[in-house]
Amino acid sequence: MDIIIIDDEAKMGQIIRRALNRTGLDAEATTDPKEGLDWLRDHPARMILCDLKMPTMSGLEVLAAARSIRPDVGFIIMTAFASAETAVAAMKNGAYDYIIKPFAMDELKTLVTRYLKGRKLEAENAALRALVDEHFQFDHIIAASQAMQDVLAVVRKVARSDVSVMIRGESGSGKEVLAGAIHNNGPRRDKPLIKVNCAALPDNLLESELFGHVAGSFTGATQTRAGLFEAADGGAIFLDEIGDVSPSLQVRLLRVLQEGEFMRVGDTTPFRVDVRIIAATHRDLEAAMREGAFRSDLFYRLNVVPIQIPPLRERRADLPPLIELFLKRFAREGQVFELTPAARDHLLAYDWPGNVRELENALEHASVMADGTLIDLDDLPLAVRNNRPPEDSGPTPSGGQSVGQMTLEEIEKQCLIQ
Repeated sequence: MDIIIIDDEAKMGQIIRRALNRTGLDAEATTDPKEGLDWLRDHPARMILCDLKMPTMSGLEVLAAARSIRPDVGFIIMTAFASAETAVAAMKNGAYDYIIKPFAMDELKTLVTRYLKGRKLEAENAALRALVDEHFQFDHIIAASQAMQDVLAVVRKVARSDVSVMIRGESGSGKEVLAGAIHNNGPRRDKPLIKVNCAALPDNLLESELFGHVAGSFTGATQTRAGLFEAADGGAIFLDEIGDVSPSLQVRLLRVLQEGEFMRVGDTTPFRVDVRIIAATHRDLEAAMREGAFRSDLFYRLNVVPIQIPPLRERRADLPPLIELFLKRFAREGQVFELTPAARDHLLAYDWPGNVRELENALEHASVMADGTLIDLDDLPLAVRNNRPPEDSGPTPSGGQSVGQMTLEEIEKQCLIQ
């Protein structure tokens, strides 16, 4: 049932019902407001057309009862006693609109059709947003390309588990963001995710940072200090650039993975921890194992589920939504930046050796250099500006006079663009 008609004048209700039936809508009419509300309980009706003045219940009372039964039902008041107060009361209580009797049936059908089309559009938009959330985004990760959709399919599965994960990919490709998504959608989400850049500290300081130390264990260790593995107990630790860890420290990490315990630097008392390890690297660990620089037993402990993030140049379908995301992020005083065609062409043509991080930095640079909210080619970093987009490879216009590799018409076109 699409529409419920409630009017104490039976003839009026039947006229409206037949008119709506002829337009393909499933409508039923009743003179009893309580019967109409019972229908609403039993059927997912999309709209109620209700008279304002009725012996047993007023239209506003029916509106309040209907909204309590089905909050999303559309409601149109029909009345011969129209007033500003009636309209305000109806709208405040959630009515879509009201119509004054006597009215032309075409007027009513237009009102009903407009409402139903609006509801259909809202439903389609909601479905589209759900589709985007499900297939193209996961914890704010853009995945318009098939390559990233495949990555997120693995991420969704591994997030539900508690195994170790190895994320591989070039610098700036989003390894840390992916690690956050795995943790935030997993069973340990209520516990901390501790992030460590293993390449940022010398080996001795990294060991102390990870496992802690006791007072006097080395010069400058004036007091006992807990390490990051203790801080991550019950949660997870993200070891970024694991390929830069020394062989001696690899042994200690292997013990944590195998036994779930470690000792602070300078201590002999073991600490037990329950920590999930998510590691990441841009290095070729297989080559490092062959050279003896990385332990194979540690690699296989970390590499339970490997995830390879493709570089941005191999997933160009992600570029447009990423650009839009960063333009919104760097909005100036609520005004979102826009790109000129030339700026957009260069952004889309560039190979982005620094991946997503370089793209973000380039657009932040452009947002600072732009005079207003329109980003032009001159506002982009020099490396992006100097990278020429590929020329149009379409057929040469007939009668064009060749000059070098371009026809005269193509040269004129480029001059006009500039």
